[in-house]
Amino acid sequence: MKAIDNKELDIALEALEQEKGIKKEYMLEQIEIALITAYKNNYKDSENAKVVIDRETNEIHIYSVKEIVEVVENPVLQISKEEAVKINKNLEIGDTVDIEINPRNFGRIAAQTAKQVIIQKLREAERNIVFGEFNERKGEIVSGIVQKVDKGIIVLDLGKLEGIMPTKEQIPTEHYEVNDKVKAYVMDVVKGSKGVPQVIVSRSSGEFVKKLFEFEIPEIYEGLIEVKSVSRDPGNRCKVAVHAQNENIDPVGSCVGQKGVRIQNIINELNGEKIDVIEWNEEPSIFISSALLPAKVMAVDINEEEKSARVIVPDDQLSLAIGKSGQNARLAARLTNWKIDIKSETQFKEMIMKMQEEMEEENDEEMNANVEE
Repeated sequence: MKAIDNKELDIALEALEQEKGIKKEYMLEQIEIALITAYKNNYKDSENAKVVIDRETNEIHIYSVKEIVEVVENPVLQISKEEAVKINKNLEIGDTVDIEINPRNFGRIAAQTAKQVIIQKLREAERNIVFGEFNERKGEIVSGIVQKVDKGIIVLDLGKLEGIMPTKEQIPTEHYEVNDKVKAYVMDVVKGSKGVPQVIVSRSSGEFVKKLFEFEIPEIYEGLIEVKSVSRDPGNRCKVAVHAQNENIDPVGSCVGQKGVRIQNIINELNGEKIDVIEWNEEPSIFISSALLPAKVMAVDINEEEKSARVIVPDDQLSLAIGKSGQNARLAARLTNWKIDIKSETQFKEMIMKMQEEMEEENDEEMNANVEE
């Protein structure tokens, strides 16, 4: 049964293979699966049917598959040996035989089904290609236009795909309007409803800041300076630890730039978020001291086992070291990955005095106990 125009199908399948990378054999298998489904939906007694497309001519053949038995109880599924050997004399009881059938009007159904399969697979291929393109862009910054704001979720037009920026990935101090141009960091690419790829983006991530530094500071892009860690309170303050292997390179100065030009470009992109650029150091006490800038630190007592540090600052630096609502201390702890306990000089002296008094009391109690004995 020649149900599909051979030339038309060949052109469609070859175009899919060349342009979209979908193999012709795969497409023919998919059309066969769709055709048998269409056949079973349109004709009775089709439980044992199968569809085969001739790979050379693209002609469609429909077969009724029957088991060879001695006594036929179900003519739809069975055939006698007497009838079977007329088709092939080598057939035995228990074998199956394919009997070609030519159902009425199936040519039209077949052509329509093949067209639907090709369209569907073309869409899937295009989605997969776009998915692959954006999946390779994970960890990069993309630009998009705000398409809509839906219950706090920002939907961006990224050209081929939609970018989704959940509430937690937005900068709290920013307000987004339709048609605003927005830069964001690609966190993930997922397949949404109906297999349509969606790009999950963020402006609140520390990785977004890290990537902005890479764009604005050539030394970071070239690998001369490394961003070791980032901690953020999105929209308010950010601390960035940088390090240069070459002692002749000033990592902080390079990032800030002459008259602060380089860092100002990043601050502008983050709508005024304050940024502290700190030099990373493998010595925890030095790194922790730097992380608490702009506060001045007098001493740092390290506990390696607990990965905790007690920091002593001048009395007039305590509030600066802790920061508003504990922000500076919190960001420093995240940046260094150390627990930080900050004490003023007076608090520390009082603590030492109290400890000494307690020790003296304990000594007195021991002496009294010995005297009584």
